[in-house]
Amino acid sequence: MKLIKLKTARFLQVVENCGKPQVYTFWQKPSADRQLQAQIKKNRVMTILKSGCGTDFGMAGFKEAKDARYLIFSKSLKRFAEKRIVGIDWARVRE
Repeated sequence: MKLIKLKTARFLQVVENCGKPQVYTFWQKPSADRQLQAQIKKNRVMTILKSGCGTDFGMAGFKEAKDARYLIFSKSLKRFAEKRIVGIDWARVRE
């Protein structure tokens, strides 16, 4: 069995490159949410999940999960597509 090691990026680095994100709240199913779908196509969505030890980490792209939170950035997250985003600083997120 091969263990895959993801490269990491700091949340601060993502904010510096892609702008200050905004928390996105669903009011309908994601598949029916036209605004969300447009942001997904532009690669501007980050999914925030909890790790096994309880810390937050992010991943570029939309991954529907029960306890996930979502951030929308003003620029594309393509350059961070294969990276685990660590060091989530909620003070740098617009409400």
